[in-house]
Amino acid sequence: MRTASSSGAAPAGLLADRISRLGTENAFKIGPWIAALERDGHRVVRCNLGEPDFPLPRHVREEVKRGLDLDLTHYSDPQGILELREAVARDMGERRGIEITPDRVVVFPGAKPPIGFCAEAYCNPGDEVVYPSPGFPIYESFVTYLGATPVPLHLPPEDGFTVTGSALEPLLSSWTKLVVLNFPSNPTGGVATPEQLAEIAAVILSRAPPTVRVYSDEVYEAILFDGRRHHSIASCPGMAERTVIVSGVSKTYSWTGGRVGWAVFPTAEEAAVMKNLAINYYSCLPVYNQMGARLAIESPESPPEIRRMVAAFQERRDVVVAALNAIEGVRCQLPGGAFYAFPDVSGMCERLGAFEAHARLPADLRVRSSPSTLLQRFLLFHHHVATLDRRSFGRIGAEGKHFLRVSIATALDDLRIAVDRIARAGRDADAFQAFVREGRHLD
Repeated sequence: MRTASSSGAAPAGLLADRISRLGTENAFKIGPWIAALERDGHRVVRCNLGEPDFPLPRHVREEVKRGLDLDLTHYSDPQGILELREAVARDMGERRGIEITPDRVVVFPGAKPPIGFCAEAYCNPGDEVVYPSPGFPIYESFVTYLGATPVPLHLPPEDGFTVTGSALEPLLSSWTKLVVLNFPSNPTGGVATPEQLAEIAAVILSRAPPTVRVYSDEVYEAILFDGRRHHSIASCPGMAERTVIVSGVSKTYSWTGGRVGWAVFPTAEEAAVMKNLAINYYSCLPVYNQMGARLAIESPESPPEIRRMVAAFQERRDVVVAALNAIEGVRCQLPGGAFYAFPDVSGMCERLGAFEAHARLPADLRVRSSPSTLLQRFLLFHHHVATLDRRSFGRIGAEGKHFLRVSIATALDDLRIAVDRIARAGRDADAFQAFVREGRHLD
């Protein structure tokens, strides 16, 4: 007997129209495919998730356990406990050379919710949001979901995927409400220089009204290579009053499951709006995790742990990028931060016949795919390496751009296996064509 849900599709008219506009994060979407392959006995090298493979530092773990032992398991301030907001204000202010008060800090369940909350709070339908592409996919997803207008700032690989003031200026208009920046960047690993940020700030200050907010996603601020230092646009004169600064524990302390992030808002009034949204959506965060986050920020035991993790990431980066560049048809820049490689796979797609294969797809499937998507699926289902395609980091205007994101947040030996499999896949044109003809895993 057929049940109401057995078709796998919602009945017509059940869901609001806006649901169809909501995107996703493919790093999670492909998880069930990986699990199915592993159940079938395949060893999949997971280079899809941006999740450090290091344990939560012991001193932070012990503080969380202490909070549980103290029975700190009840409701708390929806804005975040004062002790954590004080620590965030002091730490972020000192490192950026600006004054931050705790009443401007809001604690969230991770660094992702402020993306949607800010789009919801600052933008009416039709207002414009400028965001980097390639970039974290949720930037684009929430803009379209809420009926605002997405304005992708396409980052040219020939310029190192950098954001420049000259590229930003023509995208600003009287409809602009948010400008999203992300340094160090996901997926490219780009790191901003003070000169670059000063140029961007000058354009915003001269072209954008005071009601425009800069959303500065700095969640990878601690993951920097080759002696680089983190710089925030909020440190530029006149920008602290316009910038929402976002960070959290997931990347810096390898604590993705802790779900503690925070944002510093230009005014206490804006922070109060976010607190009210928090009350409406999720009430508050666990106090014991907030206590762990406070200790992570303040403890002298944290910096050595971070340095060890970053040193490991830099070693992996050097090995992976060199190995990728040794593959015919692959070109990869050396990222300055975060923990991703973002190789151009145009040559590999050409060798495999991916352009022609993509052109032969049915029209409805072709518009939801790309040559690098076909390569990404081939790598996963035939060579058992999980990566992400270029469309996973901004779909608008992604045509003709052929990249993969390879997360290096996994063990070095596994990464060597992954790159070796990618190299073998690049020589496997017959198998690629057979995979596409079979069509089982293309949608």
